[in-house]
Amino acid sequence: MGKIVDRLLLLIYSLIIFVASIFVLFTASSWIPRADAEQFLGSFYVDKNYAYAGIAASIIILLISIRFLILSLGRSRSQAPSIDQRTDFGDIRISMETVENLSLKAAGRTKGVKDLKARVKVNQSGLEITIRTVVDGETSIPDLTEEMQTSVKNHIEDITGIPVATVTVFVANIVQSAPTFKSRVE
Repeated sequence: MGKIVDRLLLLIYSLIIFVASIFVLFTASSWIPRADAEQFLGSFYVDKNYAYAGIAASIIILLISIRFLILSLGRSRSQAPSIDQRTDFGDIRISMETVENLSLKAAGRTKGVKDLKARVKVNQSGLEITIRTVVDGETSIPDLTEEMQTSVKNHIEDITGIPVATVTVFVANIVQSAPTFKSRVE
């Protein structure tokens, strides 16, 4: 939910900055007559409705700016995503990249697969691993994917000790073999 709010704030902030930039560009290029610009800016001093709207808009822009500043400074201290475990001797941190590479290694042992890609997510019941692959088209896809799922699940649980909730295999395509031409000798 926080990411959606931040994206919405970024959109609003960008639109405000865009409109302000256009206004400054038009004013500096004398496309807006000086009298009109002075009248617009003068209305902030004379008409309280303009003044209150300007104050409200300024406070909103200031708050959004502070929010983005805090986010940018806070993320620089964050570390790579990892899975943390506590043992009798201390803490163990395994990076998500390590789990993805272990998944690729286990899936690569399955005959008939190419171009493997893995994505790992953590949830309450364990790891959710998604493997994307291209198959050779010679082997039964249900048998091949079941073998890959079992291999990946067992390998990850044996190596990391982290339970695997699901292993999803997405077969994207089959390997396109290049046409073979017979050479003709005369």
